[in-house]
Amino acid sequence: MNPSFEKLTQRMNQANSLLCVGLDSTIEKIPARFQNEPTPQFAFNRWVIEQTHLYVCAYKPNLAFYEARGDQGWRELKQTMDYLRDQYPDIFTIADAKRADIGSTNAGYVTAIFDWLGFDAVTLNPYLGKEALLPFLERTDKTNILLCRTSNPGAGEFQDLRIGEKTLWQVVAERVCTEWNTASNCMLVVGATYPAELKQVRAMVGEMTLLVPGIGTQGGDVELVLKVGLNENKQGLILNASRSIIFAANPSIEAQNLRDEINQYR
Repeated sequence: MNPSFEKLTQRMNQANSLLCVGLDSTIEKIPARFQNEPTPQFAFNRWVIEQTHLYVCAYKPNLAFYEARGDQGWRELKQTMDYLRDQYPDIFTIADAKRADIGSTNAGYVTAIFDWLGFDAVTLNPYLGKEALLPFLERTDKTNILLCRTSNPGAGEFQDLRIGEKTLWQVVAERVCTEWNTASNCMLVVGATYPAELKQVRAMVGEMTLLVPGIGTQGGDVELVLKVGLNENKQGLILNASRSIIFAANPSIEAQNLRDEINQYR
């Protein structure tokens, strides 16, 4: 077991949670009381973390919401990650970056995301193939989460294209499971909004952990996701909710309720 996955498993057990909170802290949407802070995104993130940390196995900042603010956003993302590592080092962290490029460029992304920012895991686009992603895959201390069947409505435009008898998303799931995961440092992204496909992915990849966005605001059915997606250990899923928790009047209650709802179906 690689260290990052061991960290995730221990946290799932300790917090009795499969819930991931997405720190998608859009600057225009954060409450007014944070807007006048010198570092508004970090101040908001710190508040959300303090409200929700008891109920989560992971946090997942989407880098776009920080990159949009230039160097200030990057500084506040770094502050958020430093705060998590200092205060809650047992909680798994995912960079929702969806990176994909040639190998030499990916080497720079690896250094930035894993070493400078200090994330445990990153989302990746498999389109350029294994050779290009080797700088990520060779990091056996970290976790790589490959896009497979995403939660957005237009996901099928390419993902449903057929390659022989299989769809593209099926080929990705099979390839990652059988050829890319030799160091046991890979996961897949499968949206909660496609439960039939989630069921098929679980059958294809065995015990592999899946990151499942699309519950909460996007309307994924928690009960159905748990029914078709759990592995034999009643784990194997990281269920992400972002806006429905972080912009709620009381994120603590929302996170606890969702954590408990998820556990109800485990």
